[in-house]
Amino acid sequence: MKSPAVHGIHHITAFAGDPKRNLDFYTRVLGLRLVKKSVNQDAPDVYHFFFADAHGTPGTDLTFFPFNHMSKQKDGWGLVREVSFAVPTGSLAWWETHLKESGLEVQAGITRFDEAVITFRDPDGLRLSLTETTAPREVVLWDRSTVPAEHQLRGFHTVRLGLHTPAPTVALLTQIMGFRGVADDNGWTRYESGAGGSGTYVELAAFPDEPQGRWGVGGVHHVAWRLTDAEEEMALQRVLAQAGLSPTGKIDRFWFESVYFREPNGIVFELATDGPGFHRDEDMDHLGEELILPPWLEPKRAEIEAALPSIG
Repeated sequence: MKSPAVHGIHHITAFAGDPKRNLDFYTRVLGLRLVKKSVNQDAPDVYHFFFADAHGTPGTDLTFFPFNHMSKQKDGWGLVREVSFAVPTGSLAWWETHLKESGLEVQAGITRFDEAVITFRDPDGLRLSLTETTAPREVVLWDRSTVPAEHQLRGFHTVRLGLHTPAPTVALLTQIMGFRGVADDNGWTRYESGAGGSGTYVELAAFPDEPQGRWGVGGVHHVAWRLTDAEEEMALQRVLAQAGLSPTGKIDRFWFESVYFREPNGIVFELATDGPGFHRDEDMDHLGEELILPPWLEPKRAEIEAALPSIG
């Protein structure tokens, strides 16, 4: 029986430093909505911020663990190289001006896979890019964003992985997870999943002469891939286990179900279900306004709140 294919990027989770700075940048500068303010369920003295479109639609959600005292990422192979968001065609000039006025260094005039791109880094050094696309996306624009509706981010476009030896990762993607090769460009190969197009891409390149990278502030912890539901997720989990990739069992993250494993070059992948969604425990009009804990952590709320840094 053929394993279920993933449907694109679900979310990406990264490491930040100062939580206030992280909140300010992604809400004020990038105009995303804080759709959930919670804690790292495995280390509840650390926040977990979820930035997304107005409804927290799967495929739009960049999340962060802000560790004030973590060291910077050590670059190298075995890490996510860059996170790319989609923007409407004609928006890059506005974004270039906006980002420069916000004090960022911007590299413009870039073309990748025949698409116009600008690149920059967030205040912690996370490599980001914006790619112009006309592709339709499942995105709910936020009427209280600092960014005008016609320029708002349309969710993820692609994610770039820096590998030592691409072949086993390519085999995983194409033979088990349902990805298909799309094109090559300047040493990078693009693959698409699900229905294809913006939001379903992953791009791979080899960096065998670099040292192995190490997690830290300004880097990505994991890339999560979309599965429709837990049945589909667990069917793929079983195929991964048979392939010797040692996936975890299903983990309840309350807003979605998760399975984790490392791809052959060491990058952490997650399988995440599209639901139940962020409105499960908050009214859609008030997402992200209060500290939300999953039910099993609620009895420890006082202890958890006392350990978290103040963010005003």
